[in-house]
Amino acid sequence: MKALLPIIILIAAVCVAVIMNNLRPEPEKTPVVKAALAVNTQTIFPSDVSLIVSSQGVVKPRTRTMLISEVSGTVLEVSEQFIVGGRFQAGDVLLRLDPSDCEVALERARAQEISKNAIFELEKARSVQAKKEWAMTGRSEEEAPLLALRKPYLAEATANLLQAQAEVRQAQIKLERTTIRAPYSGIVSKKHVDVGQYVTSGVQLGETFAVDFVEIRLPLTEKDLSLINPLFWQNLGDNKKVTLKGSVNGQQAEWTATLMRSEGFINELNRSQYLVARVSDPYNIVNNNTFDSPLLVGTFVTATFKGKTLKNVMSIPRGALLRGSKVAVVDDSQRMSIKSVTLKFSDEDYYYVHDGLDPGVEIIVSAVGTPVEGLNLEISNNSFQGREK
Repeated sequence: MKALLPIIILIAAVCVAVIMNNLRPEPEKTPVVKAALAVNTQTIFPSDVSLIVSSQGVVKPRTRTMLISEVSGTVLEVSEQFIVGGRFQAGDVLLRLDPSDCEVALERARAQEISKNAIFELEKARSVQAKKEWAMTGRSEEEAPLLALRKPYLAEATANLLQAQAEVRQAQIKLERTTIRAPYSGIVSKKHVDVGQYVTSGVQLGETFAVDFVEIRLPLTEKDLSLINPLFWQNLGDNKKVTLKGSVNGQQAEWTATLMRSEGFINELNRSQYLVARVSDPYNIVNNNTFDSPLLVGTFVTATFKGKTLKNVMSIPRGALLRGSKVAVVDDSQRMSIKSVTLKFSDEDYYYVHDGLDPGVEIIVSAVGTPVEGLNLEISNNSFQGREK
């Protein structure tokens, strides 16, 4: 019995294990959850897209004039408008120089004119007398020598009279130029002289600029030129409108300009071409509109205008394009499908596709890491207004 006891215990243990195994409950089966990638999507449709061209430039006056004295004299009078920032109208007197020297020169010229005129009248009378005396010879006037009819003397007197008259006119012009008048309506930007200062001919008096128009040179790079139709320069059409934005006294302001021309050459330094935009009445002087911000000369502005139009393209956000010109889309089973697309153009925000996608397709615009064909997707659209149907 002592020898059989271990065997009996072992057999009993096996029996208990078998009974317990048969009596245990069946384990509960849990359904397998398939992994899904959370993505943001956007539904896109074909449309016509007008490209926007951006540039920048500095506002400059169309007409800028350096006032230079054409006569010498002392500055006797300076207009109240002849200060930096002073506004004036066309024809306003800005400066007056001492006219004494010019008045004396005019009197001398007039005296010479009277003298030369007297000599001319004398020679004219002598010429008439010479013709009468020659007629008494009985021969025709065509046979008379030039000196006999005093024609050279009369020609010389005529020339001297014309010269004297020209000197009178020149003296009158110089006298008029002692009064410096504004050539147009504008603003004084520089002032170099004042009352009591003696100036000579050729001295700079100041600088002015016109306020009827201002112009902005807009440089265009090769990238910008690709946004514009090839015949843009010859036919601006409706693309003449330019929107300008800049700062005035710390506040952002906006103006409307008009494209006027292309300068027609490539700058050798920056390899850019330039368009010129114009703004009329930038200081609101003609319209007298105090609500609009003036466009001051020297203001730095950014400019935008319409370029060419892309017909029937789909706009894809730049982050949605995969390597190799491919796009991840959501199929009918809410799985990922990889589509190859043909790009027509791109800018800083979008790629424009004209082939490879169906209208109304739902593309994935969030980062997907390594795209896998057939991957299950979960549409979250956290940054969108919901999934478009």
